[in-house]
Amino acid sequence: MTEQIKKIVSDSKAARWTALFIVAFTMFAGYYLADVMAPLEVLLQKQLGWSGTDYGWFTGAYGWFNVFLFFLIFGGIILDKMGIRFTGLSAAAVMVLGAAIKYWAISTDSLEGKSMTILLWTFPTQVWFAAFGYAIFGVGVEVAGITVSKVIVKWFTGHELALAMGLQLSIARLGTALALSTSLPVALYYQNVAAPILICLLMLIIGLLAFFVYTFNDKKLDKSVAASKVGIITEPEEEFRVKDIISIITNKGWWYVSILCALFYSAVFPFLKYATYFMVNKFGVDENLAGMIPGLLPFGTILLTPVFGNIYDRKGKGATIMIIGSLLIILVHLLFAVPILNHYSIAIVLMVILGVGFSLVPSAMWPSVPKIIPQRQLGTAYALIFWVQNAWALMFVPALIGWVLDNYCITGQSIVDGQTVTTYNYTIPMLLFMIFGVTSLFFAFLLKIEDKKKGYGLQLPNIKK
Repeated sequence: MTEQIKKIVSDSKAARWTALFIVAFTMFAGYYLADVMAPLEVLLQKQLGWSGTDYGWFTGAYGWFNVFLFFLIFGGIILDKMGIRFTGLSAAAVMVLGAAIKYWAISTDSLEGKSMTILLWTFPTQVWFAAFGYAIFGVGVEVAGITVSKVIVKWFTGHELALAMGLQLSIARLGTALALSTSLPVALYYQNVAAPILICLLMLIIGLLAFFVYTFNDKKLDKSVAASKVGIITEPEEEFRVKDIISIITNKGWWYVSILCALFYSAVFPFLKYATYFMVNKFGVDENLAGMIPGLLPFGTILLTPVFGNIYDRKGKGATIMIIGSLLIILVHLLFAVPILNHYSIAIVLMVILGVGFSLVPSAMWPSVPKIIPQRQLGTAYALIFWVQNAWALMFVPALIGWVLDNYCITGQSIVDGQTVTTYNYTIPMLLFMIFGVTSLFFAFLLKIEDKKKGYGLQLPNIKK
């Protein structure tokens, strides 16, 4: 009997929270680079001559390889077959490679005045190479994301699962907040739009080293799990098989989570890519300060996502939490679209509300996946969800918004620091973001109905007493 009550490493609060914070730093560095260009749209126009379509194309490149070449799905399969340590280190190295290419493309003068045509699209060569680096980085950071999700499930199942996922998201979004609030001041200080990207590259190298440190913790956990089973007859764990993909994509609950995720993030992440210049155009905020208001959103989620995750852990109501979050997203974008609401104080209030909604849905959505999908399939299940998210929210929608702005929303041009800059009316993009929120609400209700049918336990607490 004594063998059956042996504790494993993850039973130690100190051990599991240490493991969490190590891998969370890697994601913090990744999120910093993912959003570092968002406040630089005007500077890209002035220093590099990028158009709104150029910027939208570059931003949408994040998902190219993940979506069209299925690298993210392959990453999930590799995670389930090869394990956390191999996949995490590989993903962190790919992030560094992509960031290095992106930095070179933005900083070099050798591409100036050149253009390239690939398939049917012609863009400046600099845009193509920056997009190529961003696409490589996108593979790394998304595979790192699913790996960290599986790390948390591994260490926190039966413990503070939603709280741990919430804290990881909070630390990662601190990277987003710092990117939105610091990248423009850094670029202006050095008079170089590439300067913030160099800082990102150095952070990602540190993030790679941090994950390397984590691998030693992961080995200790595996050894303690093996030791705890000595003398106990157990059924061998069923290994992941490629045909398990079929069981995932035929699971209606998984589809509802995937589509909810894609639609919800379509109303948030692409909005953040354009939010800084939106503040300048509609609310008259000084361009040097405009990134501070969108920066409120991730700062708010840093505090609130763990709070809502803790509520889910202890009280349940995961599906209900997702419904409330979707409602708040709809409200915010509807009010952003109203022309007469154009005082900067309105923008601040709405951004805070958006932060609450953005905290509610992920705090319940990601911890709900292990209730729907077996653990041996989790890497692939998360990868497929991220693939749907990449295809829609991170690739198609930013390019769509850039195209809509250039074709339907130009209001004129202005002179900023001696440079001609295009001005826009953002009403149509805000209404598009609101439509994404309405559709995400619909799928949140479908998920709640499916939970009642299948008994996933989305409305039940995560902590087992």
